[in-house]
Amino acid sequence: MIQFITHSNERYDHVEGAKLALQGGCRWIQLRMKDAMEIDFLRAAKKIRRLCDEYHATFILDDHVEWVGLTGADGVHLGKNDMPVDEARKMLGRNKIIGGTANTFEDVERLSRQEADYIGCGPFRFTTTKKNLSPVLGLEGYRDITAQMKAHDIQLPIVAIGGILHQDIPAIMQTGVTGIAVSGAILNAENPVEEMRLFISATDNDM
Repeated sequence: MIQFITHSNERYDHVEGAKLALQGGCRWIQLRMKDAMEIDFLRAAKKIRRLCDEYHATFILDDHVEWVGLTGADGVHLGKNDMPVDEARKMLGRNKIIGGTANTFEDVERLSRQEADYIGCGPFRFTTTKKNLSPVLGLEGYRDITAQMKAHDIQLPIVAIGGILHQDIPAIMQTGVTGIAVSGAILNAENPVEEMRLFISATDNDM
């Protein structure tokens, strides 16, 4: 599974980036617009919801539990400093996807107890698209976390994130993670659509 997390650069805004990812075959878009004004976030969210419908893709919001209903999103991803997953579950119910961010096995265990649907785990390496970065995990970090998950019978999907390039994917997938999240590598590529195809192809070969 490949998840695309939106951002903007000098060439593309959040909506354009989401469209390129979808054109490249991605079927999971997370809208992340930190520090955006409500009007801008909602405008982008409604456009991306329509694009995701067109491509039969899952659409989730980063952080904004309160806007899931308003935008028609399929769910929300919650970082370490966002609303706790169990609190969001009370607001959104069982039919919405709720993911959480982890950097350690303790984070994974907590999110599992709170009944998250999946875990975004990272960063794999240093990345400039996220502020206040947690300690870098690398391949060893993923091996350690997935081994502990197995030992504790925690079977949540775990998605690697943070500065991942398509050539990293075979080694990352061999650590036991179930998917890859990507942002900068797609939008900064010369051909974002082709780059997304490379990511999907690399993941499919190792699933």
